[in-house]
Amino acid sequence: MTTAWPKVRLKEVLNPINRGEVVDSVREYRLLGVRLDGQGPFLRETVLGSQTAASKLYRVNIGDFIYSRLFACRGAFGIISVDLDGCYVSGEFPTFLPVDTKIDVKYLRYWFRLADTLDRVNEDCTGSTPLTRNRFKEEFFLSLEISLPPLAEQRRIVARIEELAAKITEARSLHQEVVANEDALLVCMAHRRDLDEQTKLSNGWRKLSLHDCVHLVDDSHDVEAQKSYPNLGIYSYGRGIFPKPPIDGTLTAAKFLRRVRKGQFIYSRLFAFEGSYGMVLPEFDGYFVSSEYPTFECDPALVRAEFLWAYFRSSEVWKTVAVGSKGLGDRRQRVQPAQILSHTLWIPPITWQDRIAEVQAKVDALKRLQAETAAELNALLPSILDRAFKGEL
Repeated sequence: MTTAWPKVRLKEVLNPINRGEVVDSVREYRLLGVRLDGQGPFLRETVLGSQTAASKLYRVNIGDFIYSRLFACRGAFGIISVDLDGCYVSGEFPTFLPVDTKIDVKYLRYWFRLADTLDRVNEDCTGSTPLTRNRFKEEFFLSLEISLPPLAEQRRIVARIEELAAKITEARSLHQEVVANEDALLVCMAHRRDLDEQTKLSNGWRKLSLHDCVHLVDDSHDVEAQKSYPNLGIYSYGRGIFPKPPIDGTLTAAKFLRRVRKGQFIYSRLFAFEGSYGMVLPEFDGYFVSSEYPTFECDPALVRAEFLWAYFRSSEVWKTVAVGSKGLGDRRQRVQPAQILSHTLWIPPITWQDRIAEVQAKVDALKRLQAETAAELNALLPSILDRAFKGEL
């Protein structure tokens, strides 16, 4: 148990290191940042010395322990990996060399992911008001106390944590793979590229423009200052819609908002070029959107929204529909409703669309389960870390 492990201050097991260099204006520098929540350092950008305002930068080496003064309260601690060896940071990233005979930096990295540890960091980062945070100074960092088992035990604990973390990652990947396969199945069902045109015709498919199957709806409502409007957005890459924070009538500049209803087909004019299409699910019935989200009612005798959502998951369709869009560059290409309505496609019989809808319902249920499972998996690592540093692994 940790009660048997001696407590030491970090200054006893870490030595500050300063590899400062005067910036050379014609030299390239790979600059690092440190991610939040213990995710460690990353390559932020590569710049010429003339492109940075810093007069001095600090080189880091493999195995260094590093943190961000500004974001320490949010877990910005980590180790310099082999691929980041020789990169540079600003003076806002204190760097330390471990005393190899006393501490394993991987053990320290996991210790800084403990909620109790970050609470202690937060106490030293508290600013003049509850909403402000001060930089986490080196003297506070080095004065932190850690319960430190023998080096061999530290390494055993790290190995056990990483073994269990790998299983969590594997489980998460398997869930994501299942959902991806189901989404791919829906695209295949909607397009049936295994069938030629004659076979489609003989099986009841019809080639129509969307203008024949859907119509644009505009259920606009004037914005009232005293009201709050439930709001939704649309993920890119055919991943459907998601809830956004409600729109406060007193804060929005919009004069009107459009109400959507379940079963409607919807897309984002601004991000249609990268697959921002979806269907309004029952839980979003009565939500509101801006005019950037054209919405369509489907003719129930011809087409189901589930089919259209599956059909528009294909990147080939996004590119075809987006041709002719006008904007301010590739990421500002608004796709207008007329482009959607003029798009011609093969539409299967309603019976086949019903099967697509059944698969879609199963996929939705699977995604809900995946979200619940993901939350459980995300909670596992903090639990594992808590047990590890109590000597219970």
